[in-house]
Amino acid sequence: MTYSIRKAERQELDRILELYAAARNFMRETGNPSQWNGGYPSRELLEGDMAQGRLYVIAGEDAIHGVFYFSLEEDPTYREIYEGQWHTQGPYGTIHRIAGDGSGGILRAAVAFGKNQAECLRIDTHEDNRVMQRALDKQGFHRCGIIHLADGSPRIAYDLTKDQEEWK
Repeated sequence: MTYSIRKAERQELDRILELYAAARNFMRETGNPSQWNGGYPSRELLEGDMAQGRLYVIAGEDAIHGVFYFSLEEDPTYREIYEGQWHTQGPYGTIHRIAGDGSGGILRAAVAFGKNQAECLRIDTHEDNRVMQRALDKQGFHRCGIIHLADGSPRIAYDLTKDQEEWK
């Protein structure tokens, strides 16, 4: 399927919330019961992401099939990394909160988008999210270490840089 990526629009919020609900269910069904609990991400968080121009949708000809957060600014949770290190200390793009409807190719589309914006991409995932870990490996990301979210929760941190063979 061919996708286009664009900034999310307010009238699409109900569809975006459906995608995140489906992602939460999928995570629970695949052995990741504790990530994105409590209705995360909230409507308010997503509205803030939209207001800052950081929430993107992945659309096909007929519908929105995916959603993700993307930023080119420093992510505070990536300032300190434990049990490893980033492959570069320069500027990077951050992908967060990626979700899809099962159509396939959603992560690949978001990564391709990010590669057109930055020379390094960073992303993280929960230790129980084996599906995402495998998907990141397939996209060429390298495990770098452990970061902690604002609430102290650990996440496995990955990056992909332009000078790595997998970038191509």
